[in-house]
Amino acid sequence: MPPPGPLRRHPDAPRYFCDPAGRTVFLCGSHHWDSVQDNGERPGGFDFDRCLDRLGEWGHSFVRLWAHEAWTRVVAPPLWERTGPGLARDGLPRFDLERVNPELLERLRSRAIAAGERGLYVSVMLFNGWAIRDNGEGDPWPHHPFHRDNNVNGIDGDPEGRGDGAAVHSLAIPAITRLQEAYVARLVEAVGDLPHLLWEIANESPASSHAWQVHLVEHLRRLEVRRPLQHPVGMTFAYPGGSNEALFQGPADWVSPGRRGGWMERPPAADGGKVVLVDTDHLWGIGGDPLWVWKTVLRGHQPLYMDPLDDDPRHQASRRAMGAARRLADRLDLAKFAVTPWRAASGYALSSADGSVLALLRRPALPWGSCWVELDGAGTWNVAWIDLERGDLGRRERRTTSTRRLSFARTNDRHALVLVSAPARNAAG
Repeated sequence: MPPPGPLRRHPDAPRYFCDPAGRTVFLCGSHHWDSVQDNGERPGGFDFDRCLDRLGEWGHSFVRLWAHEAWTRVVAPPLWERTGPGLARDGLPRFDLERVNPELLERLRSRAIAAGERGLYVSVMLFNGWAIRDNGEGDPWPHHPFHRDNNVNGIDGDPEGRGDGAAVHSLAIPAITRLQEAYVARLVEAVGDLPHLLWEIANESPASSHAWQVHLVEHLRRLEVRRPLQHPVGMTFAYPGGSNEALFQGPADWVSPGRRGGWMERPPAADGGKVVLVDTDHLWGIGGDPLWVWKTVLRGHQPLYMDPLDDDPRHQASRRAMGAARRLADRLDLAKFAVTPWRAASGYALSSADGSVLALLRRPALPWGSCWVELDGAGTWNVAWIDLERGDLGRRERRTTSTRRLSFARTNDRHALVLVSAPARNAAG
């Protein structure tokens, strides 16, 4: 059975989603570029079932399903059918842009269902900004279906001869917008009945795409308002030239910001204006560690991880930390906690109305002798030490303080996360 949905903003803690029963849903997970389409750059195919197995092993709750309009190598199945007549620049039949590829729709649906059967929520990406210009890893534009040499419909996605497809991710060419709207409508028909779905407009389209992305958000909502299920719609960081301000001020239900503003080292505290899925894709590409995962969680956000799915121990540690965060989030129900950076010397803490505090004791450059947690008052408190990678409530003790501040001496950095609660309430369980 798929996880319950569709998701909606939590009425009491809108930095999270909740399911139809009102249960808080904490989203975290690894994702790979080839989650839907095969890429000739990495021949041999992608083992999606094995990917799902690993996400389950790590305790993740979310996977991002990618879309590639084009790449420097052939991607299959393509978004539109290759019917000809005539050959495109890559030597294969030209695209018919009036015909969304049924093989793509079938694969997308089957993989979304398979992920749901493993208990995963999925985001369905519609478009990809890396398909329309050279961002430093090769130029995909000559292979794009909207390049004038590659389709049978007379569509020219670069009428000004710029050498890229920036106009494709804009509202500049009404004929292209019409074709894109039709493609989105087919996606809604193909998977819009699935409850565990979220939409993502585009991966790192340029800043000039903002109005186009907003238009597609509104288009999606018009399509779904007539259907039984309405799903959250997301916008992710625009690249190049994007700004987090435009993202947060836009109409999307959820967002993934870029690196400006401290998201790599010191994530800003959530204000509840959006559900924020902080994706390493838009920060490092591949990067982040368990400490970053917990910083993100303790500022009221949810972490996603761009993942080569290799055996690098650094990547393994981050994957495990996301699963640990998910398990603890489900146990505590983080919607009951407020983001309270001032509660810990580290600046990373959540606190609940019953006085419980979940806090990171230490961050780099903060000496152990300066570690403390601010509580509701003096007295005896339960302390549970939490492993950053396992998330289990490990060594427990009772600590007494004559002030509101409980200080901590040095311990293993991997156990620098604590849950402090009053004995009578015993949130640590």
